[in-house]
Amino acid sequence: MLYDAYELQRTWLDSASAWASIGAEMLSNPANPLGYTGIGPVAASALQVFAHAAAPRGKPAFGIRSVEVAGQAHDVHEAVVTERPFGSLRAFRRDGLPEDAPRLLIVAPMSGHFATLLRGTVERMVHSTHVFITDWADARTVPLGAGRFDLDDYIDYLIDFLGVVGPGAHMMAVCQPSVPALAATAIMNRAQHPATPRTLTMMGGPIDTRRSPTSVNTLAMERPISWFRQNVIATVPARYPGAGRRVYPGFLQLAGFMSMNLGNHLMSHYEMFKHLTVGDHASAQATKDFYEEYRSVCDMTAEFYLQTVEEVFQKHSLPRGVFTHRGEVVDPAAITQTALLAIEGERDDISGLGQTRAALDLATSLPVASKRYFMAEGAGHYGIFNGSRWRTRIAPVVEEWIAAHS
Repeated sequence: MLYDAYELQRTWLDSASAWASIGAEMLSNPANPLGYTGIGPVAASALQVFAHAAAPRGKPAFGIRSVEVAGQAHDVHEAVVTERPFGSLRAFRRDGLPEDAPRLLIVAPMSGHFATLLRGTVERMVHSTHVFITDWADARTVPLGAGRFDLDDYIDYLIDFLGVVGPGAHMMAVCQPSVPALAATAIMNRAQHPATPRTLTMMGGPIDTRRSPTSVNTLAMERPISWFRQNVIATVPARYPGAGRRVYPGFLQLAGFMSMNLGNHLMSHYEMFKHLTVGDHASAQATKDFYEEYRSVCDMTAEFYLQTVEEVFQKHSLPRGVFTHRGEVVDPAAITQTALLAIEGERDDISGLGQTRAALDLATSLPVASKRYFMAEGAGHYGIFNGSRWRTRIAPVVEEWIAAHS
């Protein structure tokens, strides 16, 4: 019923958005006398803000056509390397990149947003590396016949994708996948897998959420896993290819994200409204572009979501030494070949300070020279992998670490 109620509301909002957009265009038409009054531009701006907020959204495209390196533009080529039911491996390479440039697998979070949330991450790292990224599927588009997808499967996908990228590659996990990426790295080190990554960079990841717990961590701890199973899991409606699949809907995840900083989001839309009323369309468009990506959400399989909540946020299985993969305990102490870099944001309100750094403490067999910690001053959660701080302060640290271990 939850998903059906959302679909009904979505249908109403789609119509309202369309009518608001038409109204804004009519009020902005030079032939309309109201456009020259005080109320015309104000009403048109308000309708534009509403139309944008209520508009339907699908999966965005990466759209990285070129990048500028040392003042020179280089075309970027995008390709799907391999496809699997719950995710594909996408590659980006720029013209002029040396053939022996490092290969980097960026592990995008499966947390409600599409991999395009890391567009800025890819765009910056393609300067110096041949980039691969996990492009996870929207669970509502995956037929039931494709089977289930849980945390064990996620780890298997990472190991398989590293095998495709090939020996000598590097891996970067942004936020939630830091846990399965560290687990996959430990498993591959222990098995002496030929595609074991040379480095693993973890950025704002919940390795040990007992350290500096945030509101996200507190919410996960306040209720038993049965509450999450009963209250946030829904069934995909018949109109989608994944009809009948049990999922954690993306719209619920988005609602949670928005509610965490509701005041900031309301102010952002108010600022957009003010920009539109004075004709500052460039500033208004920047806000629109951000929310175009932010509001594009996808569903996660119920088994993956529930297992992640229980193992990562409630039981703290990895730092307690009881995390398992396919029935076998994963021991971070098995990591002896992969250099680890932990990056945290000073103002991260999703993964608190110390949560990612915990990975360095768990890798007890790794030499000190193969571990590094970097705290990005002034950076919030999204500022770790997007924006000016990421481009100018954090990415160079990652590039230096990769170069030192290539």
